[in-house]
Amino acid sequence: MVNSVSDSAFEQIYDEYSDKIYSYIFLLVHEKGAAEDLTQDTFIRAYKYMHQFNGESHIFTWLIKISRHIAIDYLRKKNRFLFIPIEHFQFGSQGETPQEIVLKGEKIEVLYTAIKKLKLSYQEVLILRKIKEFSIKDTASILNWSENKVKITTSRALASLKKELEKKGERYEEVFSNG
Repeated sequence: MVNSVSDSAFEQIYDEYSDKIYSYIFLLVHEKGAAEDLTQDTFIRAYKYMHQFNGESHIFTWLIKISRHIAIDYLRKKNRFLFIPIEHFQFGSQGETPQEIVLKGEKIEVLYTAIKKLKLSYQEVLILRKIKEFSIKDTASILNWSENKVKITTSRALASLKKELEKKGERYEEVFSNG
C-alpha cells in the first residue's frame, strides 16, 4: 500500500479532526461505543485511501464524507436514524440564570424531537448545514449533491421543520431565538 502522507502527518490529521468526526458520527448514531468504533473505522479507511485524496476539498470535508458513509452503513444495518438527546448537551453558564438554561434546554429538546420526525435527507442536511455549520459547497460534497440541491433541500427541510414544530404547538421563531 502506497500512501501520500507520512505516518506522523496522518497522526497530526487524526489529532486535529478525530474529536470533530466523533461528534458528527455521535449526532447520527447516538451511541458512544458505536461512535468511537465508527470514528476509528473512518480513520482506518482514510489512511488506507489517503492516496486517493486529491485536494479538491479540505481534508476535514473528505473525512466527514467518509464518516457519513460509514455511519449510514451502520445505521442501515441497525435500521434507524437517531439524534443526540438533550441530556448530552452542555450549556455554558456565561451569565445565564438557571431559568434561562432550562428554557434553552427545553427549546433544544423540542427542536431535536421535531428534527427526528423529518425524512432522512432533511435530517442530514439540517445536521450538516444548521448544526455542524458546513458551507453549501462542503455539504454538497459530503452528500454528493449539487449546491443547488443543498439549497433547495435545506429550504424544504426548514419548511418541514417549521410545520412539525407548529403541529406540536411550538412557534418556529421562539424555538430558534436566543434565550
